[in-house]
Amino acid sequence: MGNAIKYGLAIGFLSGFWIMLMHELGFYHLNPQAIADITWTEYLSVGIPFGGLYFGLKSYRKRLKNRMSLFQAMMQGFKILIVGSVLYMATLSIYLEYTDSRLQKIDYMQRLAAMGVVGILLVLVVSLLLMTRPRNL
Repeated sequence: MGNAIKYGLAIGFLSGFWIMLMHELGFYHLNPQAIADITWTEYLSVGIPFGGLYFGLKSYRKRLKNRMSLFQAMMQGFKILIVGSVLYMATLSIYLEYTDSRLQKIDYMQRLAAMGVVGILLVLVVSLLLMTRPRNL
C-alpha cells in the first residue's frame, strides 16, 4: 500500500498544481457559452496520471521480482488512482472555494466524471503494458 500512497500523492499534487497553473496563466476559458471548450493544456494533463501509473506500476513490478499479472497490475493501479483522485478533489475543492466562481464548479464536476473514465482506461493500458504473465490474463 505504501507504493500506492507514494505515487497517488504524486499524481494528486501534480494534478492540483497543474489546474492552478492553468488558471493563473489564463489557459482555462471562463466563457459561459463554451463550458465544454477544452484547451490543448488539458490534453497534456493526461500525462500526469499516465506517468504516475506507469512509474508506480513499474516500481510495484520490480518489488514483485518482475512477475506481475494483469489483475495485480490493475488492482495496484486502482489504488494509486484512488489516492491521487482524493487528493486532487480536495485540492480542487479548496481552490474553487477561493476563486468563488459557480461556472468553474459546474464545469469541474463534469470534468471529474470524465477524469474517472480516463483513469480507468489508463489503468487498463498501463497494466497491459507492464504485466509480465500474459498467459494468465
